[in-house]
Amino acid sequence: MHDMSAHAHVAHPAPPTSFIRKYIFSLDHKVIGKQYYGLALVAVLVGMFLSWLMRIHLGWTNLAIPGLHLLSSNGAPGNVMTPEFYLQLMTMHATIMVFFVLTTAPFAGFGNFFLPIQVGAEDMPFPRFNMMSFWVTFVAFVVLVSSFFVGDGPTLGGWTQYAPLSAVGSVAGPGEGTGVVLWATSIALFCVGQLLGALNFITTTLDMRTRGMSLWRLPLSAWAWFITSCMGLAAFAVLMPACILLILDHVAGTSFFVPSNLVISDQVQPHSGGSTLLWQHLFWFFGHPEVYVAIVPGMGIISHVLITSMRKPLLSHRVVVYSMGALAVLSYMVYGHHMFVSGMNPISSLAFSFPTLIITIPSTILVLIWLGSLYGARLRITSASLFALGFVSMFISGGVSGFFLAQPSVDIMLHATYFVVGHFHMVMGVAAMFGIFAGTYFWFPKMFGRMMNETLGKIHFWCSFVGTYCIFMPFHYLGMAGNVRRYQAFVNDYTQPLIPLHRFITVAALFTGAAQLIFVYNLIHSRFWGKPAPDNPWQATSLEWSTPSTPPPHNNFGDKLPEVYHDPYQYGVKSSVGDYVMQASPEQVETAQGEA
Repeated sequence: MHDMSAHAHVAHPAPPTSFIRKYIFSLDHKVIGKQYYGLALVAVLVGMFLSWLMRIHLGWTNLAIPGLHLLSSNGAPGNVMTPEFYLQLMTMHATIMVFFVLTTAPFAGFGNFFLPIQVGAEDMPFPRFNMMSFWVTFVAFVVLVSSFFVGDGPTLGGWTQYAPLSAVGSVAGPGEGTGVVLWATSIALFCVGQLLGALNFITTTLDMRTRGMSLWRLPLSAWAWFITSCMGLAAFAVLMPACILLILDHVAGTSFFVPSNLVISDQVQPHSGGSTLLWQHLFWFFGHPEVYVAIVPGMGIISHVLITSMRKPLLSHRVVVYSMGALAVLSYMVYGHHMFVSGMNPISSLAFSFPTLIITIPSTILVLIWLGSLYGARLRITSASLFALGFVSMFISGGVSGFFLAQPSVDIMLHATYFVVGHFHMVMGVAAMFGIFAGTYFWFPKMFGRMMNETLGKIHFWCSFVGTYCIFMPFHYLGMAGNVRRYQAFVNDYTQPLIPLHRFITVAALFTGAAQLIFVYNLIHSRFWGKPAPDNPWQATSLEWSTPSTPPPHNNFGDKLPEVYHDPYQYGVKSSVGDYVMQASPEQVETAQGEA
């Protein structure tokens, strides 16, 4: 089976010489990976800034925020945020973070750079598709942000854009006309970019593996990117036409998502025959797999990092792969739990509740393998390994609350509260971000040829770890106290006692956000002035550490593709180089575990 995966050696095109072809419209997967990472970095700074504005407003509702009026001509009279502008900021924050950060960085960024190298290929099979995927995604981001500067601002319908609010036009509120059209156009373009990328990733994994690289010899990070590509191919193919239908409801007079005889502001809307729930079905058929599109790459990355730091394989390589695959399959069977409050039949609720509980099984298996593998390990404490452990912690803490939300009777009470906000921020947002940080600290030397500052990295970890727990654990308490999410002010008697807690969360959010500036400084400073990196600073075994130079050359491996002789994680052995043996090394050693 090892030799069946070998592909013919195809001469890689000569490296481009012009600046535009080398750094802008590049066909090199490594440059495209860096472009995706740079886009995600810009997006996360924008999204974090918007969250700061929201948190300041929630803590001190009538506070005038200097310069706020520059973001909206109508949403901040006297620099005081209006309720509508708060919802607009919330919508943009969520959309930017979910699509342009949590999907872009761990999957498209790291995946583009390292997947071809980890399988032993010179490049992606469709480099022009790869270039198109980034630039379409970039245009999608520009279109989304442009909604701040047109008409009455961005949409206020949330990242889910529930109909009929999102489908009836400007009569529904500020930004619900042009703002929704720009939002839907942006997300449709984003889907095109991700579909192009998914095709490349799948073909690279199946057809571009070097000699000796069987599927079971792929690193777990490569498996995660492959599984995520398969999920994305189905999920984004559903969301894209849904966005097109939403645009048609706005500009072509169709009624896909607007029912007949709908009255808004004492006006009967000129629509007939549509279904408001149709949008929810289409969106959440994408939306729940999107959760795993964001988190599965992180699972693969932190597994890859932890194994290198532990100097021993995980308890079972194959079970980790099977578990990630099970998450991908089950993610399409549980989307209805987002719709428990939509009035669905109780039998349907039960049908979605059961697989929602089942999907916790592969997640639990992954956690047990990570924790069990740590037992007896000689763990090397680095910034990357700390963020990998932080990922596990956040995934457990955020995931436990999912058990409550899987029960329709409990979810109906908690669905519209901060409990859900705390759950998905921890398990999807912070955990995925920790996976991005772990990958950054681990792979930065190979990407840029320089080392990041480990002291700053560890300070960044502890500030982020403590800060995120201070922000999002209290959200669960707020939810159980009945604090409804999306409210921009707390005027009810029962919410008044919760304001001090909101102010504590706001201070924690400002502190944690400021800690990310340490990371940005470390990233930029190390890029230009960091210590030169050796070819294999972590004494790792997979193929990205076997390239002839750091960063890798244009064709990754020089004139000859590597041949793979071992599984990806041969640690704890006696070899000529130490306690490990490289995948591409023909040296034969005795291993504690049988090879795949």
